[in-house]
Amino acid sequence: MVKIARWNHDGGTQSGFVDGDSCYALPAGRSVQALLEAGLDETLSIARETIGSVPAVPLADVRLLAPLVPGTIRDFVAFEEHVEGVRKSIDGVAGVVPEWYEAPTFYFTNPHTVTGTGEVIGIPAGCEDLDFETEVAAVVGRVPGSDGCNLTAGEAHRHIFGYTVLNDWSARDLQRREMKVSLGPCKGKDFANTLGPWIVTADEFEDRHDAEGFLPISMAVEVNGQRIGQDLLSNMGWPFAELVAYASQDSVVRPGDVLGSGTCGSGCLAELWGRNGSKTPPPLKTGDVVRMTVEGIGTIENTVGTRRDAVTRVPARPRPRSRVAAAAPSGA
Repeated sequence: MVKIARWNHDGGTQSGFVDGDSCYALPAGRSVQALLEAGLDETLSIARETIGSVPAVPLADVRLLAPLVPGTIRDFVAFEEHVEGVRKSIDGVAGVVPEWYEAPTFYFTNPHTVTGTGEVIGIPAGCEDLDFETEVAAVVGRVPGSDGCNLTAGEAHRHIFGYTVLNDWSARDLQRREMKVSLGPCKGKDFANTLGPWIVTADEFEDRHDAEGFLPISMAVEVNGQRIGQDLLSNMGWPFAELVAYASQDSVVRPGDVLGSGTCGSGCLAELWGRNGSKTPPPLKTGDVVRMTVEGIGTIENTVGTRRDAVTRVPARPRPRSRVAAAAPSGA
């Protein structure tokens, strides 16, 4: 199994491959992004040349980072069960809107606040309802001869370089306020996303796709050692190839882009709040440990930190409704 990672060791950041309990660094100046630009076939060749031919560093001696610095992050909402539960929690309305079934829906989130496994995630200012979202993300790589535009599902499948675990951290109370303006989420999602622990290359899953292109691999989340939710990735409404193809329509996907599956069924607190009619289990608090595991990929774990107290929100100034400019003074 080829696993691509970034890590800190002896005060420096390195990129390379994880094989078993050992890390093998790429030469200085080579990065994960360079592998994504090279494409999957070339990366597998580089991995064969690198593993065992350079000094190994024990995995236990490094601190894993997010496995890449994404160019963009598109996060879909591809699980029907999740949509139903969260809509009840946020909007107080049962059911799934008909538009969800018509085409995949996603939002762009912040690539600059990506974190890795083991990092502490602070609670954003004004947030009382901190939540997690259990997801898998596909990472886009280069395909020779393709510009990444207007891809078919078959072409898009070849652009999937690998997969990683994604925790789309969510400030639900901020999100509820923002989405009442029919836009967002913005600060409800802006503060953190966790990716990791590494990228597992797509060839490792090639024989696991079902006849429709879905991956029936297990996803699970725990808080403080207690199981909160579990689902199969194959319960998505669309396979990843169709999500990548849809993202590319009248647009482009590039090496280093990340596309999230959206939260699996029972994979966040807000969905359970909607079903239970109360905030049970309770929102995350300082000191809580969130652990997500995806079959065939690995585990990410983060601790919730303290809340930032300063709230920078500024109310709008009331404005007059006149739409006619005042007449210019005579003689002006």
